[in-house]
Amino acid sequence: MRAETRAVWATVICFVLGAVVGGLLLRGDARPLTGEASLAVPAATGAGAVAAAAFLASTLMHRRAETTPMPRWQAVVSDLSTGAVTIAFGAVTAVGVLLAAEVLAAGLEGLRLAAVGGGILTGVASAVGGRFAFGAGVELRTADLAALLFGFLVIGTLFAMVTAADPRWWEANFSQLGVGWAFNGTLVVAGLLVATVGSYIGRDLHRLLGDGALGRVAAVVALWAVTGLALAAVGLLPLHRVPVPHDIAAFASLVLFVAAAAWTTSVVPDTPRALLLTSVGVGVLVAVAVLLWIPFGLYSATALEAVVVGLGLLWMATLVRVLAILTPPQSRPSARRTLRSHA
Repeated sequence: MRAETRAVWATVICFVLGAVVGGLLLRGDARPLTGEASLAVPAATGAGAVAAAAFLASTLMHRRAETTPMPRWQAVVSDLSTGAVTIAFGAVTAVGVLLAAEVLAAGLEGLRLAAVGGGILTGVASAVGGRFAFGAGVELRTADLAALLFGFLVIGTLFAMVTAADPRWWEANFSQLGVGWAFNGTLVVAGLLVATVGSYIGRDLHRLLGDGALGRVAAVVALWAVTGLALAAVGLLPLHRVPVPHDIAAFASLVLFVAAAAWTTSVVPDTPRALLLTSVGVGVLVAVAVLLWIPFGLYSATALEAVVVGLGLLWMATLVRVLAILTPPQSRPSARRTLRSHA
């Protein structure tokens, strides 16, 4: 009950902070929800900042002592992961506000809000994002991060769709959305989240296997890190500007994801049947999807990309659920002062 009371107070504080920040950013004449000189961007910026601050404050409040007994290298990895998740919560909240503004603008055509109304709207968005972020800071599980990645990809992609310059982008592939900043930014933050999920997968595997498997666990973390880097590169290298590097980064992210998934599956002790069956099933379904696309042309490249990404996220969801069942909740500080030492 005490934790719930804290969460309620955190929500109230986030609302007040968001309302104040929103009111200050939106002072002056009334603004439309979207478009030029709209309230969407300032409101999203304010709400994102409040949500990020809520996660960081909650982490410091509930898990600050977690890294105290850890060797320096392990504490650094933990702190970097916390920083990445802080950025991710801010980005998810901000993009969520932008998408909500587009939907509201379509349903409430002509609506304009001044500082007070815009501040209240920013406060509500800050309260919602801050509540989820504060709760995650109390006890962040790998499954929570995977869910955050899935939610962010959906929200970011939908926002990129509704703001796309070319309404017929889907006839080619998802990379056509990269003409605008929304989809590219989504891929960059998603890459950061993929790398962070890999760090937490490594944390869970270390809790299961101990220092004896530290080399294999480090390889898992490294593979997911370069997978996230490749995905971020897809967003940083838009197709319409640098097509060849973009295609290389996209292909690399796919290959690295498969490599990271395969190696992670091999490291999980006594590979659970659910994970094994999902891995085999996903592999078969991807192969079938590719065969239906290339020889028969039953659907576009956009549909194939959606199927492959969806199946990849399905596999990841199974992995983190399996780890949630197997992994003990207690932190496990390493006895090694460095990654290469043995004592």
